[in-house]
Amino acid sequence: MKNTTIYKSFTLILALGLTLSGCGSDEKQAVDTAEAVSVTVADVDMGDSSTILAGSGQIKAVNSATLSTRMMGHVESLPVKIGQKVNKGDLLISINNVDLRAKKAQVEASITETTVAFNNAKKDYERFQNLFNENSASQKELDDMTARYEMAKARLEAANQMKNEVNSQFAYANIRSPFNGVVTNTYIDEGDMANPGVPLVSVEAPGAFEVEAKVAENNISSIEVGTKAHVLVKTLDTTITGKVSELSASAQNTGGQYLMKVLLDKTSAKILSGMYVTVRLEADQENNGKTVVTVPSEALVHKGQLTGIYTLGQDNVALLRWLRLGENYGEEVEVLSGLSKGDQYIVSAEGKLYNGVKVTIQ
Repeated sequence: MKNTTIYKSFTLILALGLTLSGCGSDEKQAVDTAEAVSVTVADVDMGDSSTILAGSGQIKAVNSATLSTRMMGHVESLPVKIGQKVNKGDLLISINNVDLRAKKAQVEASITETTVAFNNAKKDYERFQNLFNENSASQKELDDMTARYEMAKARLEAANQMKNEVNSQFAYANIRSPFNGVVTNTYIDEGDMANPGVPLVSVEAPGAFEVEAKVAENNISSIEVGTKAHVLVKTLDTTITGKVSELSASAQNTGGQYLMKVLLDKTSAKILSGMYVTVRLEADQENNGKTVVTVPSEALVHKGQLTGIYTLGQDNVALLRWLRLGENYGEEVEVLSGLSKGDQYIVSAEGKLYNGVKVTIQ
């Protein structure tokens, strides 16, 4: 009886052990066969010691204009649309100003009147000059005719000057394109009231483009007009070369950063004004160039006050690594420590990432 009890107990313990062992094997198999997360990765790119990351900026046409008026009036005509090509001198906006037209009519009447008076005064002056030479008129009579002639001449000149002033005001009533180009924006509609100094229409000449960007204080001494630049156009995923064409000498009103313009070389890329870019400059190695490591800000992981990035570990597993960051350059961030040359980091994932999760590279 006792042996039978011991045998049953042993059988129960053995069965339980096999059951637990089987459960452990199933759990391990479930972990091993868990679906891997699909990711895209990138290699750590370390710029050489002659590279300066100047930051982000926007493309703009070298020859562009935003036009306004000096007068107030209703928009009578708006014969152009956004995207329309125009030639120099083409009418863009016509502003109706009743007061200006009335003034023009008054000036034209004044010119007619003063012209007649001037012609009569001139004839009298010439006649009395001949009479004086023939001793048929006194000096006083000649002086009176001379004064009358000079006054009539001055009145005519004043009327013509007034006409020029009115005509110049009409130039602001009929706004024309200053060069061959394309209409990029209109800020008003027909019938609206145009006010002095308020933008009405923008025009730019395609073909020549430049980039406006800002340079940090610690890099400004390494840059000069003519410094070569590599401009990454993010939406087109293409790089265009260029040179620094302008460089501000003051950062007083720009938040401690220096304004810079980069003239882009001619390219077949379909670049447009307003596209965002990242600018890298080639500075002389003697001029404090520094190695720059950057990663996309979208790849960063934030937990409290810590910032990290998932790297690709052995056996294709994700490993979270904490970083010490530097300056922001648009959509890129400088990494001061935490990444080394040869490391691969995860840019994006199609699932949730965590330490140790298996990944597959797209």
